Amino acid sequence: MSNYPNLKILAFVGLTGSGKSTAVEYVTDSGIPKVYFGGVVLDAMKAAGIPHDESHEKVFREELRAKEGNDYIANRIIEQIRHLADAGQHRVVADGIYTWTEYKAMKKAFPGELIVAAVVAPKHLRHHRLAQRPVRPLNDQEASERDWSEIEHLEKGGPIAIADHYIFNDGNIERFKKQIDALRQEVNF
Repeated sequence: MSNYPNLKILAFVGLTGSGKSTAVEYVTDSGIPKVYFGGVVLDAMKAAGIPHDESHEKVFREELRAKEGNDYIANRIIEQIRHLADAGQHRVVADGIYTWTEYKAMKKAFPGELIVAAVVAPKHLRHHRLAQRPVRPLNDQEASERDWSEIEHLEKGGPIAIADHYIFNDGNIERFKKQIDALRQEVNF
């Protein structure tokens, strides 16, 4: 049983380029705070004085999990969510549960409070988005390598496969937002 009976956490999961961050931004624009799994890694890189780019991030992320445990990032996020809940927040959006271990840690820490929504999009569209993004753009080969790495090393497919809800992001932003609105209404978020 949770210590936070009024808390709801809406976590968006998906492969890179699916639209997770767009979904999170859309929800946070309504005033709901967020926690960002990737931010734990970025903050640790900054503290260690390591430059932020795709190759450094991947190596650092894997070394961090090897050194601190596969649940290290989830444990930092759990602390952040508890801090928000203790401060009176009843709704928190989570940007990116990345691994199966993180998913299990979140489910254990917040039984009944975690709602997982997988954002999915066709590979060709995700890769196109990744090539066009202004920060850390990826070419098609790099995007494919990232997909494989996320699936094989991070076990990112688990949280996507077991998600409570699915949102298809095929490029029509209005339809995407309507799906998010419908989900929020359905789960009272």
